[in-house]
Amino acid sequence: MKLASLLSCIVFLFSCQNKAQTISNTPSTSTNVTMTKQSIHQFKVTDLSGATFDFASLKGKKVMIVNTASKCGLTPQYKDLEALYKMYKDKGFVIVGFPANNFASQEPGTNEEIAQFCHLNYGVSFPMMAKVSVKGTDMCEVYQFLTKQSKNGLQDSEVEWNFQKYLLNEKGELVKVISPRTLPTDAEIVNWIKG
Repeated sequence: MKLASLLSCIVFLFSCQNKAQTISNTPSTSTNVTMTKQSIHQFKVTDLSGATFDFASLKGKKVMIVNTASKCGLTPQYKDLEALYKMYKDKGFVIVGFPANNFASQEPGTNEEIAQFCHLNYGVSFPMMAKVSVKGTDMCEVYQFLTKQSKNGLQDSEVEWNFQKYLLNEKGELVKVISPRTLPTDAEIVNWIKG
């Protein structure tokens, strides 16, 4: 009787040990999923005029994505953004603006009002998307990609304020996050575009 109990215990312990080894040797699928590096080229969004904008059309170009606002102390950066775009748009660089009303309600306008404001006040000719949310539970998919390391493969970040800049390489991979207060014409950005 004692021998049978002892054998049962040994068999039970051995089977538990094998299960533990099997579990520990199984690769974690969550690690593979969380470290999958994605590309901005997978996204399609709507622009200010209501047309579809496909980021796949930007393959081979360096991209700056910036969240914008019409009634912000940093709004004059539109002038520098447009100057930068005009200077480098024929050299494989594009700026994509995303109006957002997430900070002190500084972008209250409709898409039509935003388009008119940008054109009349700053002559904006770079692509401007429809107004989105860049923070919180209603954050748009593009900004989920830009702010989550599990999606962009670079780093977690939070959009601090209007005019934060995200720099992406020709493969659509995030390479740098630039503070809202850093001017678009800053040497760090210009050197990256030229590099």
